Amino acid sequence: MVNLTIDGKSVSVPKDTTILEAARQVDIHIPTLCWLEKVSPTGACRICAVEIEGVDRPMTACNTPVKEGIKVTTQSEKLKKSRRQIMELILVNHPLDCPVCDAGGECDLQDICYELDVVRQEFQADDVNPETINHWPLIQQVPNRCILCEKCVKVCHELIGADALFVNDKGDRAFIDKKLENCTYCGNCVAVCPTGTMISKPFKFKARPWTLRKAPSVCTYCPSQCQIDLNVLNNDVLRVTSEDVGTTNKGTLCIGGFFGSSYINHQQRLTEPLVEQKSAPWAEALDRIVAEVKKIKVESGAAAIAGLSSPHLTNEENYLFQKLFRTAIGSNNIDTEARFGALRALRALGQGLGLHGASNQMDVIGAADAVLVFGADPSAEAPAVDWKIQDAVRRGDGALVIANMRQIHLTQFAESQLSYKPDSEIALANGLGRLLLDRHYLDDDYLKRTVSNFDEMKADLAAVDLDTVVESTGLSLKALEDAADIIGKASKVAVIFGADICKSEFGTSKAAAVANLAILSGALREDGGLFPLDEKGNTQGVLNMGVYPENLPGFQSYGENKAKFAKEWRSELPEGGLDADGILQEIEAGTIRFLYLAATNPQNFPNSSRWMKALEQVEFLVVQDIFPTEVTRLATVVLPGCTYAEKSGSFTSLDQTVRSFKAAIKPVGQCREDWEIFAELYARLSKNSMTQDRDDVMSELRKLTSLYTDVNLLEDKYATSVQKPHQVADQSLKYQLISVSKGVDGLQLLTGTSSSHFGTTSTWASAPLEVEAEGLIRVNLVDAKAAGINDGDEVKVTSVTGSTQGKVLVTESVPAGLIFAPHNFVTLGAQQLLADGSNMTPVQMVKI
Repeated sequence: MVNLTIDGKSVSVPKDTTILEAARQVDIHIPTLCWLEKVSPTGACRICAVEIEGVDRPMTACNTPVKEGIKVTTQSEKLKKSRRQIMELILVNHPLDCPVCDAGGECDLQDICYELDVVRQEFQADDVNPETINHWPLIQQVPNRCILCEKCVKVCHELIGADALFVNDKGDRAFIDKKLENCTYCGNCVAVCPTGTMISKPFKFKARPWTLRKAPSVCTYCPSQCQIDLNVLNNDVLRVTSEDVGTTNKGTLCIGGFFGSSYINHQQRLTEPLVEQKSAPWAEALDRIVAEVKKIKVESGAAAIAGLSSPHLTNEENYLFQKLFRTAIGSNNIDTEARFGALRALRALGQGLGLHGASNQMDVIGAADAVLVFGADPSAEAPAVDWKIQDAVRRGDGALVIANMRQIHLTQFAESQLSYKPDSEIALANGLGRLLLDRHYLDDDYLKRTVSNFDEMKADLAAVDLDTVVESTGLSLKALEDAADIIGKASKVAVIFGADICKSEFGTSKAAAVANLAILSGALREDGGLFPLDEKGNTQGVLNMGVYPENLPGFQSYGENKAKFAKEWRSELPEGGLDADGILQEIEAGTIRFLYLAATNPQNFPNSSRWMKALEQVEFLVVQDIFPTEVTRLATVVLPGCTYAEKSGSFTSLDQTVRSFKAAIKPVGQCREDWEIFAELYARLSKNSMTQDRDDVMSELRKLTSLYTDVNLLEDKYATSVQKPHQVADQSLKYQLISVSKGVDGLQLLTGTSSSHFGTTSTWASAPLEVEAEGLIRVNLVDAKAAGINDGDEVKVTSVTGSTQGKVLVTESVPAGLIFAPHNFVTLGAQQLLADGSNMTPVQMVKI
C-alpha cells in the first residue's frame, strides 16, 4: 500500500492507484472532463491538474500514479486560475448554442464552467472545424462542440472492441471521425460524450433532459439483461440510458439497449381485443375464450387444448401461465420456443453436471485465464458476455479460443480460431478432450474426486481417434493442439456455448460434448464457469417456471411431483402432456382443437411453413401479443398484451441473476399486463381468484421449489438478487459418452441471430432497421463465384421443406460451403427452409 496526503487528509491506497482515484476514496472532488472510470485515463483536458509538493508544475490527477509520502493540493488560487484558463481555451471555438443543443442540462462542459465560474471568453481563434457530420446512421457528430476528450474513442476501442472512432487530423483541425464499416451502433459514444458532440438522431429535439422522468428498468432484448433507465415523457419512452455506477453493465449498452426502444410506442401496436378480427370489449373476448374452453373440454377433453408461452414474459407471468393451463384448464400440453434450443442444452447439463443453467456468475468470465467460445456468437446473442470476454483477453491476461463455423466479431481477439466443418462439433470437443489427456493437462486428483465414472472417462478419451477428428472437422492437428495448450495451461477457464450448438438437430448430444470439455478443463471449479447462451431475454426464467410438459416449476419431474403441486394448488393435475413437437403433430391430426399463443410467434420456429399451415387448421386460436402478424390474422381471438415498459415483474438472466422492475408507462390503448389476462381467465374458468401480486407468486414458488430461496427483490433503484452458483460436490459430475460425428459436405444453410437485431421484436424498432433494414444472406466469395452471384444480387435458396429469396452479402466471415441467414426477418423466411428442430439444412442456391 502507498501512503499519501491529499488536502491534509491521509489516505492509503494500492500501488498504481492514480491521484484522482485516491482523492475519490476520501471524498475529495477534483473536476474532470476527459476522465471516465471504465476506460484508461487520457489526461487530455487537464482540468484535473493538482499541485504536488516539490514538483515545479501541476500534474494531471487522472493519470498520475501515487507515490509514497507525497503531499497533494487539489484547491488553490493558482489551480483555480489555471483551470479557468484551460476552460476558456477549450471554449475558444465552442459554439454558445446551449439552448438548441441536446446535451443542454446534462452537459459536463456546462457543469464545469459553472463550477469554475467561467462566464466569459478571453481568447479568439479561427474556426477550422469541419461541418456537422450527418451521414452516419443514428448518430450526428458536431465537430465544433468537440473538446477532444476522446472518451468516445476509448469506449469504442477498449469496451466494445469496434475501433470505429478515431481522431482525424492534428492540432486545431483534429476531429472525431468514424469507420462506418466497423461501427456496431451501440450508442456508447453518445452516452459518454461530455458535450453535445455525439448526438442520438432518434432522440434529437424530442425533449429537454430535465423534462424526462427516468424509470429504472431491465433491458429484455437478450439474456444479459442490462440495467437501464427508461426516459419517459407523456407516457412515451423517448430514449434509454444507463448509469456507469450502480448497474451490473456499468452503463455500457448495445444497439438494442440504447437505440431499440421505439417499438414500445409503435403506431401499429395492438391496442384492443379482436374477436373474429373485429374490435371487441375485453369482457366479450374473455367470455368467448372461456366458453370455447368449456365446450371443447366437454366434447373432446382438456387434452384437445394446448398453449405456448414465451421468454418475452416475466417469471411471474410464465408461472401463472403454466398454473392456468394445468389447473383451471386441465391440460399439460404446454411449451415454449426453448424446446428448439435452450431446453436441449439444459437437458445435457442436467444429466451430466446437475446444472439447470450457467454454473457461475458472468463476472468470472472477465477474470478467466482462458475463454472457450464454442458454437456461439456472444456479440449477437448476449452482448454483455462479449464485453466480459474482452475484459479477460484484452484488459486482462487471458487467452481466447473460438470454435465456430463462422468468423465473428470476437475472432479478431482470439489466439486460436477453430473454423470447423458444419456438424462436427462433437468430433471437435472429443478431440480437444483427447489432447488434454495426451498433453498431460488433466487434474486427475480433482477429476477423481468429482467425476463418478472417472475410469470410464479416461478410457473413452483414450479411444478418440485424432485422425478421424482431423478429417471430420477439417482442422489441422496443429490447430487442435494449440487450442488444447491454451485451455490446458489455464487455471481459470470459462466455457461459453450458444445457438449453433443448442439449436442444432443433435443439440443435446453436442451440449453434452461441451459439458465434457467443461469437466476436463476445470471450468466447473469455483473460479471458472460454463455458460449456455440463448438470445431471448427470459429463457432461463421460462424454464425455471416449468413451462414445458416434462417438468413443473423448479425443474421437478412432472410425474413424480404433481401430487405435491396438486395439493398446494388444490386441483387435480392432468396426466401426460405434449411438447411443442407433439402439439404440432396433434394439430395436424385434428386432435388439438384449441391453441393459445402467449407472446410467441411460430413464424420464427424451425420449419415455420409447417407451423403456419397447421395454425390454419386450428379450430380456435388465441393469440396474445403486442403486434399484428400473420399469426394474429389467423386468430379467432386476439388479446393485446404489454411490453416490459408497461408492466411490473422480474426476469432471470443467463447466470441466474434475478432482476425486478416496475412499469414505467401506462399500457397503451386497452392493452393489459399479460399476467392480468392469465389471472382473469383463471378466475373465470376455476371460479377462484389468482394472485396478481409479484411477492405472492415468489412466495408460492419458494414454497414449492428450491428456486429463488436467496432472492430478495428489494425496492431499491435496481432490485437485483443473485442465486448461489453451482458448487461441484464429490462424485457429482458424470462424463457423458458421446459418439464421434462427422462433418457434412455440400452447401449448408445456417440460421442465427443478426448482430443488429434481437428476435423479431427489434424489427419493429426504427433504429435497428436503419442499420440493418433487411435480412441479407451471407455467402462466401468461392460459392458466390460458383453461382455467378455478386454482392447485392437476389438469390433463391431451396431446401427439402421450401424455398425463399433474398439479397446476398458476399463476405469472408462464412467459409465456403456455408451460407448464413438471420432468422430475425420474417419477410426473409429463412426458418421455413429448416427441418423440424434444426438450425441448419442442405440447400441449393441460384441467382434470380
